[in-house]
Amino acid sequence: MGASESPLESWLGKLVPVVIDRPLGSLHPLHPDIVHPINYGYIPTTVAGDLEPIDACVLELEVPVSSFIGEVVVRHDDAEGKLVVAPAGRRYSIAEIEAAIRFQEQYFDSEIRALS
Repeated sequence: MGASESPLESWLGKLVPVVIDRPLGSLHPLHPDIVHPINYGYIPTTVAGDLEPIDACVLELEVPVSSFIGEVVVRHDDAEGKLVVAPAGRRYSIAEIEAAIRFQEQYFDSEIRALS
């Protein structure tokens, strides 16, 4: 890992399992005015900066799911760091990713780094 690389940088391009604990259409557990427009969960057996598993948003699924295996297409830094996961081989522009995760990231100052 390079000097300017975060630990999450190493996840880019890897296939990962995601446990979905906030499926598409569900209410945020702490903010019931937020409805999850995408499937949201975590990467099991990992630890993020907040000492919880690394969070992950799953793109391109039109139905709620309980789990997903996909490719990490982006990581973004906020207080804990998160991953964005999609079907393997699919690429997104930064604008597409920002639009998909805006529902939550509007509350954080985050930086997005995507696969090229």
